[in-house]
Amino acid sequence: MGNHRHLMEEYEWNGTREVYFQIFLECFNMFLRTNTDKSNLICTSCVLRLRDAASFKKMVLDAERSLVSCEIKKEVTNTDPIGLKSATILEVDIKCEPNENFESSDAEQNYVNSGDDTMSDGKAAKEEEYKEAILATFCKIKNNNRSEKLAYIYNATVIIENSNVTPFKPKYQTGFPCFYCPIIFEDISKMREHQLKHTKTELKMILRTQGAEKFIVYVDVTDLKCTICNVEIPNLTELKTHLIRKHNKKMQDYPDRVIPFKLTPKTFECQVCKCNFETFGSIERHMNVHYRNYICEECGTGYATKSRLKAHSKQHIGGSFQCETCKKVYTTPMKLKNHVDVVHKMVKRFKCTKCDERFTEYFKRQKHMVEKHGLAKLEYKCNVCDKTFDRRYILSTHMKRDHLEQRDYQCEMCSYTCFTRNELKFHMIKHNGERIFECSVCKKSYARKKTLREHMRIHTNDRRYVCKVCGQAFVQNCSLKGHIKTHHSELQV
Repeated sequence: MGNHRHLMEEYEWNGTREVYFQIFLECFNMFLRTNTDKSNLICTSCVLRLRDAASFKKMVLDAERSLVSCEIKKEVTNTDPIGLKSATILEVDIKCEPNENFESSDAEQNYVNSGDDTMSDGKAAKEEEYKEAILATFCKIKNNNRSEKLAYIYNATVIIENSNVTPFKPKYQTGFPCFYCPIIFEDISKMREHQLKHTKTELKMILRTQGAEKFIVYVDVTDLKCTICNVEIPNLTELKTHLIRKHNKKMQDYPDRVIPFKLTPKTFECQVCKCNFETFGSIERHMNVHYRNYICEECGTGYATKSRLKAHSKQHIGGSFQCETCKKVYTTPMKLKNHVDVVHKMVKRFKCTKCDERFTEYFKRQKHMVEKHGLAKLEYKCNVCDKTFDRRYILSTHMKRDHLEQRDYQCEMCSYTCFTRNELKFHMIKHNGERIFECSVCKKSYARKKTLREHMRIHTNDRRYVCKVCGQAFVQNCSLKGHIKTHHSELQV
């Protein structure tokens, strides 16, 4: 399809899934006809403009929700004696930045005059007091956001202007977009050369377009140098220290929103833990481990960018697209279609590149190609402990759990922390576990299903633990250990 995409198909961009048909419907309330004999394609230029429109709409809605439902409620909840929490952002904004030429509409005048004509002076005074509280809160939020954004802009500008880092936008399918303009480069060296044409004025202008909440700048730090003294610097952290100590540059005390990447043709190396990745998408997901700028309130998982948190948050929201066969619910029609194709229709989407055999799963195809066609087995090696894994996400999980010691789940009743929600659920049985698993033979009860399964071996005489010295067998491993300690103590280390 060249530089075109299908309106109804699902694509991935910057960590989120997008269906252009749905974006049109949500953003413009426009239902596109796709059942005609004409083309259902959209060009990449229109895709970019559609994303901008959707992003702007979301920014406005997020700002309204944030200002009305969060901060204002927190700060003026005790100054609402007459139920004025329905005051709109428009009313507050007009008072914050008055306009002499503003004339309220009939609807707005009706809203103002819709109160009780017999309102007492005391009630009117309380109304004015509440509105003033809203105004003060709004201005405070506005000033805080402005200060935060200015700090992010300042820090990013100091780094970019005084080093040879190359800022870029998240990778598109056809390459890396220039930070300053829409041109996309597949060759990173050409993007570096191209960006020399852009000015410092453009840099600050582009940085100002990002909201404080979503402010993130990706930079390529290949062959990193300080451009003031031309000294080579090993990483971005040491560059900031160098600029502060050697060149008296100031850095604002705000969270770091400049994320370093080393863009090379074959591999991508993490600049924090030195792990290597084969694709930019995989290292971009990996950076969530090091840059936890946005935290999921439901499960505590951290993400480097707002868009990745948004994509993750959909997992906690019930969908509206239900499978007619098994009644499972999905958040998008494309996910529902994929489920039906793979699970119920058994559609074999993955074709072997060496023969005509097809498979329902990617890893089944890989296994077939290894066994039948001699393809080298996929192995992902840990750089820390040399363990190997057959799937990238298992390696990523291993790194987080074993080497980075990530423990995002905390017990509310003790100091225990763990890596997964299931581990926490298993631990909570110690505090409030009921004995709900009952043996059907002797009626003994257990808090865990696993313990009941182990108990059932007594009734089935499953003596799987055998002493290597005398051959005596036991139902449970603890019984075997006790036997060895008592009768074969010479084997104890």
